[in-house]
Amino acid sequence: MKQRAIPAVFMRGGTSKAIMFHERDLPANREDWTPLLVAAMGSPDPHGRQLNGMGGGVSSLSKACVLAPSTRADADVDYTFAQVMIKEARVDYRSNCGNMSSAVGPFAVDEGLVKVEGDVATVRVFNTNTNKIIHSTFAVEEGVARYDGDLVIPGVSGSGSPIRLDFMMPGGATTGALLPSGHVIDRLDIPGHGTIDVSLVDAANAAVFVRAHDVGLTGVELPDELEARPDVLALLETIRRAASVRMGIAPNVESAASITSVPFVCVVSPRADSSSVSGETIDGGEVDLVARAISHGQPHRALPLTVSLCTAVAARVSGSVVAQLLPSSSSDGVLRLGMPSGVLSADADVAYENDEWVAHAGTFFRTARRLFDGRVWVPGASTIE
Repeated sequence: MKQRAIPAVFMRGGTSKAIMFHERDLPANREDWTPLLVAAMGSPDPHGRQLNGMGGGVSSLSKACVLAPSTRADADVDYTFAQVMIKEARVDYRSNCGNMSSAVGPFAVDEGLVKVEGDVATVRVFNTNTNKIIHSTFAVEEGVARYDGDLVIPGVSGSGSPIRLDFMMPGGATTGALLPSGHVIDRLDIPGHGTIDVSLVDAANAAVFVRAHDVGLTGVELPDELEARPDVLALLETIRRAASVRMGIAPNVESAASITSVPFVCVVSPRADSSSVSGETIDGGEVDLVARAISHGQPHRALPLTVSLCTAVAARVSGSVVAQLLPSSSSDGVLRLGMPSGVLSADADVAYENDEWVAHAGTFFRTARRLFDGRVWVPGASTIE
């Protein structure tokens, strides 16, 4: 079988990893990207390991990012995120990855897409998946990104140079509205379970927020414990599909079954002592809320960045499922989220204006690292048309 090589860079961004491509090196027709990306990742793999490619067998390690110079006046680069399915020959472009967004600015500078001077750069990123602008600010040295630093983020060993991500006007990234149903609280009818109160919020990515006790959980379960509860995962998937319809993402629950990227499911509970996946104790007094995220049917070992932002926004919407669980001391300021890998802090600027909730911005700090560059090999002819 002949193979062809495509220039690529492999990077970690936050708690995810992805293959980074220049759009110029891929086919002009996006539909032709799919066979290349699934082959590069080693999908489809019925064993769920992606041993025949660059993927790692979990959704956070089965990703690609495609960059190009932007023609927009408010952006320097265009960034398209691709979530590659593990057991299917399918690529989903419906959502953004906040963690990999942290790698986009440094990649753009290192690859010469953006020229910088001085010791700090701000790259304006247009995410084509959500049609939203992200400002990425980070240290540079001699015209390239710095990756060494003292910032430690939960779920990643070692430390790195801080990358500040400002998601500008993140509301409506998936559906066009911060509260797609028009309500702070929605009541969903779930077959075999009854009615359940949820909050449907769309900021950076769409998410459905569910109280842990409403689905038979304490809220502090670790991913392995959740995976051992297929009954709960099935219930959460049913809730996700119903939420997808209520948010206008899918026309019916049957269609929602095939739209797996959004909405995310975020199970929330009041602050409490918990354990991390590394066996450390997380003091309940050091968090404002405990959160667990599910996407593509998999419990996350770390909270996805866009879900963290969405949670921070939901926390500032009075009466939401998230806001109801917060201690009174956390009504303002940075939200501290207890998650399987530790504590993640997120900030959101949200206001009630002209009879509606508006999310002006959400801010995070992440780290990233360039791991290697070269060529990724995929089946096919020797050149790309």
